[in-house]
Amino acid sequence: MTRVPIRSSLKSRDSNSTSTDPDLRKRMKDYCRKLVAFMCTQVGVGGLVVGYAIIGAFGFMMIETQSQIPSAVCIRELIRKQYAEELWLSTASNRTINIFDKTTFRMVSNQILRRYQDNFTGDYRNENCSGLTATDLWSFPAALMFCLSVFTMIGYGTLVPQTPWGKAVTVIYAVLGIPLYVLYFLNMGKVLAQTFRSLYTWLHECTGKRKAGQRITVPSTACLWVIFGYVLSGSIMFAAWEGWNYLDSAYFCVTSLCKIGMGDLVPGWTHGDLTAESQTKLIINFVYLLLGMGLIAMCYDLMKEDVYVKAREMKEQILEIVDATHYQLEMCCKSEILK
Repeated sequence: MTRVPIRSSLKSRDSNSTSTDPDLRKRMKDYCRKLVAFMCTQVGVGGLVVGYAIIGAFGFMMIETQSQIPSAVCIRELIRKQYAEELWLSTASNRTINIFDKTTFRMVSNQILRRYQDNFTGDYRNENCSGLTATDLWSFPAALMFCLSVFTMIGYGTLVPQTPWGKAVTVIYAVLGIPLYVLYFLNMGKVLAQTFRSLYTWLHECTGKRKAGQRITVPSTACLWVIFGYVLSGSIMFAAWEGWNYLDSAYFCVTSLCKIGMGDLVPGWTHGDLTAESQTKLIINFVYLLLGMGLIAMCYDLMKEDVYVKAREMKEQILEIVDATHYQLEMCCKSEILK
């Protein structure tokens, strides 16, 4: 029976481990490279944006529901009664103020009403008077819409973090999410522009308007019509849901898609309650805005190409006019010399 030396066996194990380690590292690098390449594609970026919003929604739900917002008691009605009584005691029942003295009456009443207004607005900003708890407010659809409004830079302001941790995480979430949204905007614009360009070219071929060797570009008017149709469909949908008029619905769609985000009109938040129907509206609003921003990116890409082509054609026309003018001047000079 032959005995294998211990040192030789250890060396063989070391050699096997060192030979497999580079292969494992190489495979891991290839997997990471493929993963990064996929995430930079249109499908990968879209999934990454949706996943980022979902993870953020669960994170903010966990943070904001830890400390309950004092919403069970709203003192707004008590403040109103208090200042109404003070107004009565300071003006009508106060014998030192002559009720026929209009200037003094207005001065005293304006001071009281101004203090009431300041307290009322401060109470409105800092207190939740809807009777809803933090768990009710930070539902998954509401948190999802909050995340969308953060990294798309809409910023409705209907739902805001109340805890210090929530505010700190919002800052970090926005700093990381805005570049991701810009990447989504650019990639989604390219893929949708390519699809719409192919469809527009196919329609030209079907109508027989395309000439041989002609390059088809989508006109800017077609892009404007697409945006108008998307805003119109959203206006009709939100008007039917929320009971808004069509002007308010169009106002919401335009301000949201343009990332202005007034926050005075948001589907699912209009009536101040968060029912199951309003939760569904928030989800559909999330999808509508995310697709709409991709559509705007598409129109931006197509209109940029159309402007570039028209600018190049204008440049060629200007050069032709300059060459023709230069040729005419040369001919005039030659004719003058011959004379």
